[in-house]
Amino acid sequence: MNQSTCGNRRHFLAGSAMGIGSVALNWLLQHDNAFANPAKPPLEPVVYNTLPKTPMHEPQAKAMISLWMQGGPSHHDLFDPKPLLDEHDGKPYPGTVVYDNAAQASSKVFASPWKFKRHGECGMELSELIPHTAQVADDICLIRSMYTGLNNHVQSIQALQAGRVGEGRPSLGSWVTYGLGCETDNLPAYLALTDPGILPVLGVDNWQSGFLPSVYQGTVVRPQEPRILNLTPPVHIAGEPQKRSLQFLNELNRRHAASHPTCNDLEARIASYELAAKMQVAATEALDLSKESKSTQEMYGMFSENPATREYASRCLLARRFIERGVRFVQIYCSDQAWDSHTGIVHSLPAVCAKVDQPSAALVSDLKARGLLETTIVHWGGEMGRLPVIQNDAGRDAVGRDHNTYGFSSWVAGGGFKAGHVHGATDEWGHHAVEGIVRNYDYHATVMHQFGINVNELSYEWARRNQTLIDGQPGQVVKEILQRA
Repeated sequence: MNQSTCGNRRHFLAGSAMGIGSVALNWLLQHDNAFANPAKPPLEPVVYNTLPKTPMHEPQAKAMISLWMQGGPSHHDLFDPKPLLDEHDGKPYPGTVVYDNAAQASSKVFASPWKFKRHGECGMELSELIPHTAQVADDICLIRSMYTGLNNHVQSIQALQAGRVGEGRPSLGSWVTYGLGCETDNLPAYLALTDPGILPVLGVDNWQSGFLPSVYQGTVVRPQEPRILNLTPPVHIAGEPQKRSLQFLNELNRRHAASHPTCNDLEARIASYELAAKMQVAATEALDLSKESKSTQEMYGMFSENPATREYASRCLLARRFIERGVRFVQIYCSDQAWDSHTGIVHSLPAVCAKVDQPSAALVSDLKARGLLETTIVHWGGEMGRLPVIQNDAGRDAVGRDHNTYGFSSWVAGGGFKAGHVHGATDEWGHHAVEGIVRNYDYHATVMHQFGINVNELSYEWARRNQTLIDGQPGQVVKEILQRA
């Protein structure tokens, strides 16, 4: 290195605002800041379980049953009458339509083929396709202004089932059970009652626990026997042999857990073994619908001539039996894409309504009669609605409606929600929510509020940051739909 080069460097450093010290100091300060107050490990291992937990504030709800209508029930034909569609039936739609399936798109207005009528003391307008729901109009809160703005099934399902778009996020049921635990120790806190057809879009992701400990994942109750897999032990190990085997297994597991104190999945696995043993009696009893009176079974539709109605009725009745035994969250799934009315809506929509209408309404009435509706939220709805124009313009038997996530309908009942109340509105065509808009994160903030939980304060540390159900989205409690905020 020559003298000139050294001199130039000394000149540069001396001419700097604070010399090389400023560079070093800045780096050191950033380094210290990054590692200041490092997170201290817990003094004792953190244990995750479903024992009852105290809510953050006084709750209005203790349990929830979600009737998940995946596929997109047509609000124009069920919950949200639009006289303007009748006036312009078959004529060009004057506005801009956001299509999901442009290949089959049409701009022709499609008036509902079904009539609407006012029901109950509240005068709620409902379609002739849901006569049983009409009978409980005074008990439900109809939201006509749901919105996700995510115009396909996967993203909109993720938004409504797990708070926001993204894979691996915990479901609503997992968050509720993580925050509150369960009021029974011999049944799972969270149950997923699947349809006999096919798993819903996203499959098991609908009831996954994501990054939450796996103890908060939904337990599947199948639509046919055996309802819960591996519930009954083989004859040769039933009784005392099984009892001794489980005691020995528990001892081994506890020894192993003691040497792996931070392994939450291991704790969840141990808890599942212990719960499984208790469920052999408790779940078997809860699943026995023969214990219900004939009049109750008839109210739900279990003697219906329609086998689809009978099957869905059995799951709605099971949901009530689980809730009254202390289960925190139950979600019932409808057959895959049954509501996705892209084509043949004049045939497909009456069929799926006939399947779910009577059992859904009976569930509300039954909970109310038993004094359970006051503290149980019943939710009915899917991830989207439909458009006000024709899709697949190939004759009356072929026409359908495309996706619409910019304004659609759902209803809730019980759990402190207003009864006999209609909230929000879509525009005169039923395309966009324009009044009292309820976005997916507002819905979640409101449900969690009814459980006594602040949605922004219930968190879990994952990926080096605190995660919440709505993950920083501006969710607001929709006070207008609550009996008391």
